[in-house]
Amino acid sequence: MKRFIATALLAGLTSTAFAAPVVYQLDPSHTYPSFELSHMGFSIQNGRFDKSSGTITLDAEKKTGSVDISIDTRSLNSGWEKRDAHVKGPDFFNTEKFPAMTFKSNKLVFEGDKLVAVDGNFTLLGVTKPLTLVVSNFKCDMHPMMKKPACGANASATIKRSEFGMSTYVPNIGDDVKLSIAVEAVQK
Repeated sequence: MKRFIATALLAGLTSTAFAAPVVYQLDPSHTYPSFELSHMGFSIQNGRFDKSSGTITLDAEKKTGSVDISIDTRSLNSGWEKRDAHVKGPDFFNTEKFPAMTFKSNKLVFEGDKLVAVDGNFTLLGVTKPLTLVVSNFKCDMHPMMKKPACGANASATIKRSEFGMSTYVPNIGDDVKLSIAVEAVQK
């Protein structure tokens, strides 16, 4: 009888442990926020941000969680230093006054077991607006190198930069900006 009670108690504790929300820390070596926009209709130009941080909390059983990501705007990298200096200035990101842009969410959208979107609030240049990130890839599993639980995803959305106060050279430099983020996070 004691053995049955101990086994039942252990089984209950184990299932409770797996049902609890898990906090994952962004892995900066595998998290790349990027953007693309039209350059006078001649081409689609790309850039990325080399520094980001944050956490993702996931309760896989309940299909709930939260996302809190901060992107260091000063880490902008378009591949050309002179352009980077201009884009970091007051005409665009104004990184001296606004060194970060953020995305915060408490609503993960699942279809079955598949995460398909994250509804939240995006803040750029001190302006916060609702934003839905569409998730095209999502996986949680044991990380084979780190030997810890990890999750990864690819997500994207399109914003109008002028709605955030970044209207320099619109429409010659595109108003529609596609944001993408490849993200990997490891359990804390």
